[in-house]
Amino acid sequence: MGETPVYKEYVAGLLAGVATVATGHPFDTVKVKLQKHNTEAHGIKYRSALHCTARILSTEGIRGLYRGATSSFVGVAFESSLVFGIYSQMKQKLQGSLQSSRPQPQVIIPSAAYGGAIISFILCPSELVKCRMQVQGTDSTVPLSSRYSGPLDCAVKTVKSEGVKGIFCGGFATLLRESLGNAVFFSVYEYTRYHMHSQLKSASSDRSNLVDVGVGIMSGGLGGIAFWSVVLPLDVAKTIIQTAPDKNSLRNPFRILNSIYKRDGIKGCYTGLGPTILRAFPANAAAIVTWELAIKLLGLCRE
Repeated sequence: MGETPVYKEYVAGLLAGVATVATGHPFDTVKVKLQKHNTEAHGIKYRSALHCTARILSTEGIRGLYRGATSSFVGVAFESSLVFGIYSQMKQKLQGSLQSSRPQPQVIIPSAAYGGAIISFILCPSELVKCRMQVQGTDSTVPLSSRYSGPLDCAVKTVKSEGVKGIFCGGFATLLRESLGNAVFFSVYEYTRYHMHSQLKSASSDRSNLVDVGVGIMSGGLGGIAFWSVVLPLDVAKTIIQTAPDKNSLRNPFRILNSIYKRDGIKGCYTGLGPTILRAFPANAAAIVTWELAIKLLGLCRE
């Protein structure tokens, strides 16, 4: 195949990442604010995702919903490029001479989990900056001296006050979330895609592109919902760890979830579920449709 197809796999993934952030960032901002403030014993309490959204719009305008998007675009673009590229390349190697068109779990799961583990090291710093920018908002309780003027300022202040280690705060929770979550996402995506194409084989060739888009929307959207349904508790713990004002705060995601569970039950561990699920379908559908379209335009083969 040569070097060019390998490079193109990563370009396709990068474009998918851009589509993900453009579509899903406002939902993510609401999710982060709910996770930060509705899991604390004291602090701002939002009645619902709608109430949180209305509060953001009334105090910060539409820009408030895209707060932290700069670091998210950078982080998710590179993360998506790597996870899709690594997944595609490793999947090809593990499949070897297997000619079966059916999804192979022994190929999909390790390929996706490995890709997820690798990208967690890039995603963790970008999400830490994103979360701190999102939580900051225009909250008057945050002193001016502690406020961040932008993503770079946030990163620099974090390193100055907490060291290089501080920028990777929440890394373990991110690693677990991405490894497990991507294994679930790509499994659901591949099986949904396979079964939908099997049912739609009778579609006429002149509608094949429309069929592909429809399949991409459903398989990507359902994969995204499955991803977050499984790993949202880890994401809740990660948000709490990354936005904790005290450097000596608890950093073990399982102990954090245990304390939330004792106080608020399973509902507390799934704080932010509403906006997360609302975001998961369109954001991941956009990512998959963009990825598959980019693969076609770049002339790559996709079984």
